[in-house]
Amino acid sequence: MTTTTTIPNIGTAQGANPLKALLGFGQSPWMDYIRRDLLTSGGLKKYIDDDGLRGMTSNPAIFEKAITGSNLYSDILNSPDAKKLDAKGLFEKIAIRDVQDACDVFKTVYAESKRRDGYVSLEVSPYLANDTQGTIDEARRLWKSVNRPNVMIKIPATPEGIPAIRQTLEEGLNINITLLFAQSAYEKVAEAFLAALEARSAKGQDISHIASVASFFVSRIDTLVDSKVDEKLKTTSDPAQKGVLEGLHGKIAIANAKLTYKKYQELFSGARWNALAAKGAQTQRLLWASTSTKNPKYRDVVYVEELIGADTVDTIPPATFDGFRDHGKLRNSLTEDVNGARTIMDNLAKSGISMKEVTDKLLVDGVKLFADAFKQLLEATGKSAGVSA
Repeated sequence: MTTTTTIPNIGTAQGANPLKALLGFGQSPWMDYIRRDLLTSGGLKKYIDDDGLRGMTSNPAIFEKAITGSNLYSDILNSPDAKKLDAKGLFEKIAIRDVQDACDVFKTVYAESKRRDGYVSLEVSPYLANDTQGTIDEARRLWKSVNRPNVMIKIPATPEGIPAIRQTLEEGLNINITLLFAQSAYEKVAEAFLAALEARSAKGQDISHIASVASFFVSRIDTLVDSKVDEKLKTTSDPAQKGVLEGLHGKIAIANAKLTYKKYQELFSGARWNALAAKGAQTQRLLWASTSTKNPKYRDVVYVEELIGADTVDTIPPATFDGFRDHGKLRNSLTEDVNGARTIMDNLAKSGISMKEVTDKLLVDGVKLFADAFKQLLEATGKSAGVSA
C-alpha cells in the first residue's frame, strides 16, 4: 500500500479566519474526514484551535480511502489477533479506535459547548439500510463499543431507518441521521426526534444529554437536477421555457435547504418544543452535508457560503474546508429570500421535473454508494490482513 496521501494543509489565511468566524453566525464547522495520522500528529487539535473545528463525521468511503491509501493501520491489520476476526470485525476495530481517539480530542469542545458540539460520527453498516431491527441492534452495539458520550451513531433516513432512529433516540443514543434529501423526509426525522424525547420525558428520564443532527445533503441534488434540466433544454425551442430552465442551474439544492431550514424553525418553536426545552432538551440541528462543489462552473465554496445560519452544522470535506478558510465570504445567507427559494422550487415543478423523483433516486443511490464503498472497504481490509471479507 502507498503512503503518499497526506493530511490536508492546515495553513491559516491572513486576517480573520472565515471558518472560525462561522461560530459568530451560530453555525458549527465540522469536518467530513477521519484518518489515523490526523489523530496522532496533533493535526486535529490544530484544526480545533486554529479553525474553530467543532466536530467530525465519517462514512464508509472515508474509511475505505484511509485504510487502503496508507499503511497507518498495519499495527491492527498485521497483529496476531487479526487472523481471529473477519473483515468486518477488523474494520470495526480500526474504526472504533479512530472514533474513540477523535472523541477524546474533541472532549474539551464537548464540555465547553455544553454538549452542543464536539461529536464524532460512526455509521451503522450500509447493508442494514432497509433493516429496522438490524439497524437498532448494530447502533446499540457500536454505541456500547465506542463508549464515549460524544459519539454519534449514524443511521440513514430510509423508510426502515426512521423507526430505528426513533427507538435509539428514546434509548438515549446520540444519532446523526444521514442521507436526507427531501423536506418530507426531514419532517419525519424531526418528528421521530421530538417523539423520542417526549417518550423519555414521560418516563422521567433525562433528555438534556441527547444530541442529534439531521444531515441534509446538498450538492448531489444540483448534480442530478442540472442533468435533468440539460435534457429538457435539448428538447425545447420556447425562449421563455428555456429562460426558466436555465434559471434552475445550480439553484435547487440551496433553495431546498432554505425551505427545510424554515421548517426547522417552525418545528423547534411553539408549545410542543418549549415543553421539551424547559427540561433541558437541545434542538436537533440541520447539518449540511455533501458541501463540496461537484460542478467546476460553480464557486468552490458556494454550498458553504449560501447556507450560513444559526443553529446549524456544516460538515465540510478537507479541500472545501481549506478553500473556505482561504476565500470564504460570510453573511447570514440561509434566511435570505426564502420567498425566492419557493419560486425556484415552483419553477422546477412547472418545468416538469419532479423533486420527489429526484430525492427518491438520490436516497436509493446514496445507500448504494455507501454499500459499494463498504464492500470495497471490507475486501481491501480482508486482503490486507489475509482474512475473509
